Amino acid sequence: MIRIDVTRGDGTARSVTRADGDAQPIRIGRVVDNDLVLDARYLSSEHARVAWSGERFVVQDLRSTNGTVVVRRGERLKLDDSNGRQSALEDGDLLELGVPEDPVVLAVTVKEEADATHVVAVRSIDDLRPAALEIEKQPSLLRSVYESSVWIGAATELDEVLRRLGDAVLSLVQKATHVTIALRDDDDPDPKSTKVPTYVPVLTRVRGEQSAGAIPLTRSVFRKVVQERAAVLAADAPAEVGSASLLGAQIRSTLGIPLWKGEEILGILQVDNRASAATGAAGVFATPDLDLLSLLATNASLAIANARLIQRLHFAEEKARKENTFLKGREEKREGKREIIGVSKPMEELRQKLDKVVNTRVTVLIEGETGVGKELIASAVHYKSSRRDKLFVAQNCAAMPENLLESELFGHKKGSFTGATEDKRGLFELADGGTLFLDEIGEMPLSLQAKLLRALQEGEIRPVGANKPIHVNVRIVTATNRNLKKEVEEKRFREDLYYRLAVFPLRVPALRERREDIPLLAGHFLQKYAHEIGKSISGFSQQTMELLQAYDWPGNVRELENEVQRIVIQIEPGGFATPDLLSPRIRQVDSVVDRAAPKKGTLKEMMDQLEKYILIESLREHGNNKTAAARTLGITREGLHKKLRAFGIS
Repeated sequence: MIRIDVTRGDGTARSVTRADGDAQPIRIGRVVDNDLVLDARYLSSEHARVAWSGERFVVQDLRSTNGTVVVRRGERLKLDDSNGRQSALEDGDLLELGVPEDPVVLAVTVKEEADATHVVAVRSIDDLRPAALEIEKQPSLLRSVYESSVWIGAATELDEVLRRLGDAVLSLVQKATHVTIALRDDDDPDPKSTKVPTYVPVLTRVRGEQSAGAIPLTRSVFRKVVQERAAVLAADAPAEVGSASLLGAQIRSTLGIPLWKGEEILGILQVDNRASAATGAAGVFATPDLDLLSLLATNASLAIANARLIQRLHFAEEKARKENTFLKGREEKREGKREIIGVSKPMEELRQKLDKVVNTRVTVLIEGETGVGKELIASAVHYKSSRRDKLFVAQNCAAMPENLLESELFGHKKGSFTGATEDKRGLFELADGGTLFLDEIGEMPLSLQAKLLRALQEGEIRPVGANKPIHVNVRIVTATNRNLKKEVEEKRFREDLYYRLAVFPLRVPALRERREDIPLLAGHFLQKYAHEIGKSISGFSQQTMELLQAYDWPGNVRELENEVQRIVIQIEPGGFATPDLLSPRIRQVDSVVDRAAPKKGTLKEMMDQLEKYILIESLREHGNNKTAAARTLGITREGLHKKLRAFGIS
């Protein structure tokens, strides 16, 4: 048994005791539902716990803020990740909880209880097969074991597997009155871990009762099963029962059967006869009972291992689903819900092309200058398509060196290069079923271009260091501000990859090509940043908007957004955006009046200069379409031609 006494610090109780094999741990912390509630502001709500591992008592720090220290014969051991945040306890240990300057101190007393169990038979796991041969000579019994094994193995939920195992034991062994199953706390242990395994009773079945409380494991039998990896038969062990809830009960005989997978003991099956002493020898288990349950445990162990594996897979699947939902929600909020703003003719044409391609599987190449919003168009390709429920993953090919970019895109295996300490899934795997957007594709090294081409052609990738490919279903969308045709001619980009990527090119127009969209975009950004900063703004003055529309915006929409954000920061609450708040480059000579201002001369000369400027601007705005320009100017096409000839404009 173990006793923990508070020697320094205040608490609602000064001590707490547990018997060997008791399934209930001692919980220590500040909140009231702990077993040892300590009033110290440096302690965490759930600071530590002490539990029976099956062989000894173990203290575990529950990732507390200020830590737990075990003091043993003057030496201090801080519980951290290097020791699994736990340590076995010995008689005389001290536990220091909280800050080192003023810790709460607990004294540990551990007493070994008398071992009165008489071990009748021990059957090593390695010897279970010869024992099974004896049972095979009894067809009816063998059939019962087989039917029970099939029944247990048919269950996939862990709780159901355990329930069926308990019922099967009571059915096969008529002398059994109580069945307890204890499982290892970590069902998939790390072989390199130094963590002391802890076994927790998870099910108790009592003959003739629908439900029963947990029964402590028989300490000496349990220890022998774990240490010797053997099935154990013990008799006349009343001294082993230490739980107050079992006072008056008498264990006539006990069986301890290991549940195992490979070299690991997954758990222990404890079968008791707790009938009255008057039953005499009739209540004592025999060696055939040990062999029978050992054979059953061979198959039941596999069922338990499979059920716990399924349990882990369900947990991992649910975790992945929640992470996927979170990532999709975050990405939709960041990109997918952003509106493509613009009513100009170039933007309407872009929308029409976009609608035609979204639900196809072809690759899309988005071309345009820096800052025009290529990633926004790429996200629209994804979120308007049938792939919208999967991930949209973006990667800038110019942001990483070649070796890191390959690992980022295709993943790598542990040990494939220096620093590869674990397997990593690449963006192609993460985007499986969804869309992968590769920005600045023109910056991708030639060696990686070949691997990308294979991924596009074959639908498979090979992680760095892997010896077999992985099939993926990913839609590729790329973007560039370079002239890829010119890059191909100059041997900086693969021609075969170019034609594979440019199946359906989309060109995003520069902002100067759609000046009528500037008021809409500027108003959108003004509202966005006014809301972020929490400032009320009346809008733009007429002269300010004229200046914004007259400027050529070499940085395109991104430059406009930054300019509006700068205005919002400067403007007084409730005020209008006035020209003095604009950047100097926009205020210079870029207004309509300044750009059209004629040189000094006669009235006719200055009027001719203004008329020539207006004609040139109209042609530029309409892509040199004379019919459209004439319609806008309110004159005939012939009249426009006449004026152009007069000014020497072809």
